Amino acid sequence: MNRFVFACYSNCDRFFGTFSLLLVCGVLSLADVSFAQTAANSPARLPPDLGQRQTGVDWPVFLGPTGDSKSSETGIISPWPAEGLKVVWDKPLAESYCIGSISRGRMLQPDYDDGTAILYCWNAETGDPIWKFTYPSDYQDMYGYNSGPRCSPVIDENRIYLLGVEGMLHCLDLNDGAVIWKVDTNKTFGVIQNFFGVGSTPVVHGELLITMIGGSPQEDHALPPGALDRVTGNGSGIVAFDKRTGQIRYKFSDELASYASLKLAKIGSRDWCFAFARGGLIGFDPAAGKQDFFFPWRASILESVNASVPVVVGNQVFISEAYGPGSALLKVSANQDAQVVWQDSDRSRTKAMQTHWNTAIHHDGYLYGCSGRHLYNAELRCIDWKTGKVRWSEPELTRTSLLYIDNHFICLGEDGTLRLLKANPDRYEEISKLVLRTPESAGIAITDERTDQQTRLIKYPAWAAPIVSHGLLYVRGKDRLVCLELIPKTQKPN
Repeated sequence: MNRFVFACYSNCDRFFGTFSLLLVCGVLSLADVSFAQTAANSPARLPPDLGQRQTGVDWPVFLGPTGDSKSSETGIISPWPAEGLKVVWDKPLAESYCIGSISRGRMLQPDYDDGTAILYCWNAETGDPIWKFTYPSDYQDMYGYNSGPRCSPVIDENRIYLLGVEGMLHCLDLNDGAVIWKVDTNKTFGVIQNFFGVGSTPVVHGELLITMIGGSPQEDHALPPGALDRVTGNGSGIVAFDKRTGQIRYKFSDELASYASLKLAKIGSRDWCFAFARGGLIGFDPAAGKQDFFFPWRASILESVNASVPVVVGNQVFISEAYGPGSALLKVSANQDAQVVWQDSDRSRTKAMQTHWNTAIHHDGYLYGCSGRHLYNAELRCIDWKTGKVRWSEPELTRTSLLYIDNHFICLGEDGTLRLLKANPDRYEEISKLVLRTPESAGIAITDERTDQQTRLIKYPAWAAPIVSHGLLYVRGKDRLVCLELIPKTQKPN
């Protein structure tokens, strides 16, 4: 794989002259990075803010601005009225699992339809279309799941970073969706298809876009599909790109990729990034790409995946999975191996927490999350952060995802049921429950499970955690995104 170093010039002729020379000399390959705009180091051209709601914050990245699925907004409606929350707008979706991101009054929602990957840009408050970006995608899921994107867009100033299920990484302009640069990460780094494609959302740190890639040497590409127990790494487990140009800044680790998105944190005066890769947790310096430690943690069965984002509190990191070992709480320090505070016993079937694709939320010394791999054994739990002791468990909610806001949790079941819960470490405390129905189902008697699912606006599988921005709650299921008013509207002054 080629690397390149170049200076961006304000004079476009000089820039493209240098760019062409690098191509001719073989220093730069279009397979590595391609450009569709002028010099990438030009000042950010921010679009106007379309938002009209006076209070609240944007939700520009996966799990929100603080990276932990916690919202700082207050004043939510509680309890919810008998008729439910007001539906502000909703949009049909084709095939995808992720929920979008919000910045400057714009909702960026990925989707997929019949060989075409899509990024919709809608007005976040009205649902009105602004622009649409598409590109061809030939991903086919080997386990029969849908072929749509798994990663949420990452919005940074005027740029959007979009990582597709087939491995295409695009940097787009928030103004109009124009391509700034792109990289075919699967081709560039030799990625062998994971069980469910690419699903770890990147993060921005300073001038870097840090991604979990997990490529393999050429000889491993002759292995049969799905034989990940025999696939090795080629030093591209973690790859950092220059966020403005797509240039590779560093890469390291032979770990393969997982479905857990990266986690940035500051511990003391030090910046950290944590990658819960296929084989375990990598702790590293995000600026330099220097690994501090690796903590092995995954089930021994071939089909196991790590998909839950690490939770960081102080100098401790919590990791969890649903296929075997369960959870562990680690104490980390620079240039030292992680020290175990507590961990689930491999000899016991009873585990403190086994998060599957949801990420647990820490609040006031306790951890709340869905524990269980399957629908039949999933429980919503609260455990003590320091000890892992289970405080309470609530079964029969299906597998759920959480959003914390205003001393409450919004809990979305995979069947599309919304619940408002009090953040209470002593007991499960449900305040409200809401099942959204399609307008066409008004007056239809719900007599069986099939009718119940057919008439739901949010249908199974609802696997993306809800998000909140400027008082609006966004939830999605199999084929629809719905925007609800969670906090009464306050207009921005003219």
